[in-house]
Amino acid sequence: MKKKILWMIDGLGHGGAERMTLALMQKFDREEFDLRVCALQIKQGNPVGEELKRIGIPVDLLHVPNLRHPWNLPRIIKYIKKHNPQIIHTQLEFANVFGNIAGVLMGIPSVATLHTLGAPQKGTDYWRSRIEWACLKYFCTRVISVSESARIHHIEHGKLAPNKMVTIYNGIDLKNFHPGAAGKALRESLDIPANAFVLLTVAFLREPKGIQYMIEAMPRILADAPNAHYLIVGEGTYGETLQELAVSFGVENHVTFAGQRNDIPEILQAGDVFVLPTLIDALPTVLIEAMAARKAIVATNVGGVPEIVENEKNGLLVEPADPLQLAEGCLRLIRQNDVREAMAEAGLQIARSKFDIENQVRTISNLYEELIQHGR
Repeated sequence: MKKKILWMIDGLGHGGAERMTLALMQKFDREEFDLRVCALQIKQGNPVGEELKRIGIPVDLLHVPNLRHPWNLPRIIKYIKKHNPQIIHTQLEFANVFGNIAGVLMGIPSVATLHTLGAPQKGTDYWRSRIEWACLKYFCTRVISVSESARIHHIEHGKLAPNKMVTIYNGIDLKNFHPGAAGKALRESLDIPANAFVLLTVAFLREPKGIQYMIEAMPRILADAPNAHYLIVGEGTYGETLQELAVSFGVENHVTFAGQRNDIPEILQAGDVFVLPTLIDALPTVLIEAMAARKAIVATNVGGVPEIVENEKNGLLVEPADPLQLAEGCLRLIRQNDVREAMAEAGLQIARSKFDIENQVRTISNLYEELIQHGR
């Protein structure tokens, strides 16, 4: 008999947790698992929900507007009773709160995946993070962190029990990436000069992604490498501010905002070096994708980034919020072709050996088996 897994997530927009949901659902053994996804909100139209339906995964929507509504928990419990899963696997804040409370009340083992290093210091966000941590601490059976640094962070700041936590690295489907494929046509479609050396960032356009510091680094880069061009792929509320910043630094003709793209394996081939100037990140999957596309990396030394990028091996690590270090790292890889090529090849091998999604699926499947056998 198939094992029934309920995957509960806040929404099914364009975020990393949402895309990882889709990637994993494509890989789980459907002969072994009966999979169902429940979204608690509509985010960006829930496009990932439509993709899940196309691959045959049932998707349901429960409208949970906030953490305070008195009918949230009864509605979720009623839904869970209807589908009677053997495991509840929660992703993101609302699901981590309500899914794990429901799990303990109903005697169903629950798993939560923590994708971020969220630890707000003040205001409403501070209390929301404390509520989420409390629910994980007291009600969740097992907590997955996506990096070792994230595991340590949540043990220290969220007071989660070490024996409750396990690190399972995010993986990617390596077959989707084609190292060495030409990106010339994509560059032309984006009006990037044919002779440009393209520095590429793919990220949500939010302040914590640190893209503002890379834009600030561009005048220094262009002074030594006039053919440098910065390609930014993604959308978000900070986008307009970043565009204004490019104008204020006089680099708007050397920066392209490509918006949201669904062809990331192809867009990666349009870049020569991948840059991630993030200020905080548990385990940025986009770095793994860049490595699978055989790109050398310049990234900030924060969170789980050093667990992906080994300094001087497959990329360069710089300090966060430091435009000068970003500029120096990019210029070094622009100038030193042999170093760049060696790092790109090393990154490809690391992606293949350490971050294949098949490893992630196997480990999560084994965890489900263990919890079904032994319960909460």
